[in-house]
Amino acid sequence: MPTSLSIRRVVLYKHGVGYFERRGSVTGSDTLHLDFKARDMNDVLKSLTVLDLSGGSVSAVSYDSTKPLEQLLAEATIRIPEDGSLTALLGQIKGARVRARVGGGQVEGAIIGLESLAVAAGETSVVRPFLSLLVGASLRTFDVLDITELEFLDEAVRKDLEFYLATVLSSYKKDSKRMSILTAGEGEREVFVSYVVEAPVWKTSYRILLDEGESPLLQGWALVDNTGDEDWVDVELALVAGLPVSFVHDLYNPRYMKRPVVEVRTEAAAAPVIPEESYASAPAVMDEEREAMPMMAEMAPAPAMAPGRSLKRSKGGASSGGPGGPRLRDVLEQQGAKVTTLTKDVGDLFEYGVDRPVTVHRNQSALVPILHKPFEGRRVLLYNRATREKNPMACIELKNTTGLTLEGGPVTVTEDERYVGEAMLDTMKPQDTRFVPYAVELGCVVSVEEGAEDGPVFRVVVSHGSLMAEYHNVRRTTYVVRNKAPRPQVLFIEHPRIGWELAKDMPAPEETTDGFWRFKRTLAAGAQETFVVSERTTGHRHYALSSVGPDDVAFFLSQRYVDKAMSDALREVIAIRERVATLTRDEQQLTQERAQLFKDQERIRSNIESLKSGVSQRELAERFVAKLNEQEDRLEAIARELERLAKERQAAQEELHRRVQSLSLVSNL
Repeated sequence: MPTSLSIRRVVLYKHGVGYFERRGSVTGSDTLHLDFKARDMNDVLKSLTVLDLSGGSVSAVSYDSTKPLEQLLAEATIRIPEDGSLTALLGQIKGARVRARVGGGQVEGAIIGLESLAVAAGETSVVRPFLSLLVGASLRTFDVLDITELEFLDEAVRKDLEFYLATVLSSYKKDSKRMSILTAGEGEREVFVSYVVEAPVWKTSYRILLDEGESPLLQGWALVDNTGDEDWVDVELALVAGLPVSFVHDLYNPRYMKRPVVEVRTEAAAAPVIPEESYASAPAVMDEEREAMPMMAEMAPAPAMAPGRSLKRSKGGASSGGPGGPRLRDVLEQQGAKVTTLTKDVGDLFEYGVDRPVTVHRNQSALVPILHKPFEGRRVLLYNRATREKNPMACIELKNTTGLTLEGGPVTVTEDERYVGEAMLDTMKPQDTRFVPYAVELGCVVSVEEGAEDGPVFRVVVSHGSLMAEYHNVRRTTYVVRNKAPRPQVLFIEHPRIGWELAKDMPAPEETTDGFWRFKRTLAAGAQETFVVSERTTGHRHYALSSVGPDDVAFFLSQRYVDKAMSDALREVIAIRERVATLTRDEQQLTQERAQLFKDQERIRSNIESLKSGVSQRELAERFVAKLNEQEDRLEAIARELERLAKERQAAQEELHRRVQSLSLVSNL
């Protein structure tokens, strides 16, 4: 007889899965049935655990295949149509042995067939079905309407009929797949089943109550959704915060591998194979037992709240829920005393356990209280120019003294039993402190002015032929804050951190985050205050020593970039560089003169070739020859002079490079 398992424990996670535990009793070899959605089968097959807790065993777990319903019905040996189901069934199982109860007796035999016969009914006749059975050696016919019970004695026929009916039943839930757990044992036993399936992410929401002279109160609710096809009735509910690794792996669909085709080939007889001897025997590996079901432990109550600045009541606020009625806070504290959350750390996860049974019906959701405790906090202002340029935000400086990990979620804030705003809370570990902004503070106005300048050079480094002067780029941001409220307020200014450092004369910030410095200011009632944030970063100016001139050296000396010895060395460098320049100019002039001489010689040779015979022309030719001899002597002198100048210029250039590279100085101004 099929036996059902009821859900006893549900654990919901933040990454979209749920852990479910079921328990139930079985007797003998009962079969347990569980129905799952087709999309959940991969998760179930990956995580299913089945235990017989009373000494029995689980012989097998079977589940519906992936074949379509039409194909499954086509493979069945029995087909029952919508109309005439009984007569159609009996006509399909000829030869099956049955036991029929007719009137007050029983008849056992094999089915011969089914036929329709006309039976007189008054003046007319009615066609009625008759079942023919082979009873022993006799053939007997019975009116089907007179048969009150028909038992199938052939096990094969009975199983085929049960398979057909179960398949048709599963068609009513097209997305449902049935899993059957076959058990083996004696007597009544308890069976445990657990698995993980996809589930909606549980959510959190908070309420913060502010009252004058009292610690703020934090109330937390968990929102859970039952989207399954089964009610959760008096289940043990736990909620886990964190992000464990989870994935979907296809185990449900059949998987086939392409196998290689191997041809038969003839080989010689194989010699005996002798395995190599091992160096040492491998030790046996023993499996360690692990706990299958983690137990939950109740945390000790949170420590008493340290006294701090109380959150003030707004002017004119009521202190009671109505004339002569109790305060809302008193009622919540009385009810909150009944909220007990069983919590524990599970590795990097945090678990909330509800201490009483929870009922959530199918396709319904529920709000479950998980927290009701006071905490350390105060009302402050937080200004961030990127959030709102003119006004700061009213915030609660919340220190998590509840002893619990607070999962992120929306927060509704009430002050003096009136709604004052909403906020979002990030995940908070115990003792973490966060600002929870819930409203714009229009009673405080902020204006911002910015300016930048270059500071004086504070360090000079001479090395590798260059002079580097380091200085500070200074940026000043002026915050002008005017508190128009009739009460003093605490303001935190968030100033962006973009790679600059605070100036030395700046006070240390109250807090530092990844993107901001937080400076704390106490504002008097109706007062105005100016606060300047000075930042600096390092700038550099580079000078190539091989290119500086006398004016540059004089500037370096006047600004104390260099000392007297370094300035003299730089002047020597300038002198050598000027000598190199002079030698270079002399080379250029001689090169130009030589080029002009070559050009004149070409003209003279051309004129000599064009002269004709005669006394006057001979005299002119001799004159041209004398001129060429004179130019040749000059060209030889120019070549010697160019060779000398090139050597002197190269030596001076090498001396200049050596002097420049040898200069070294570090000066802190």
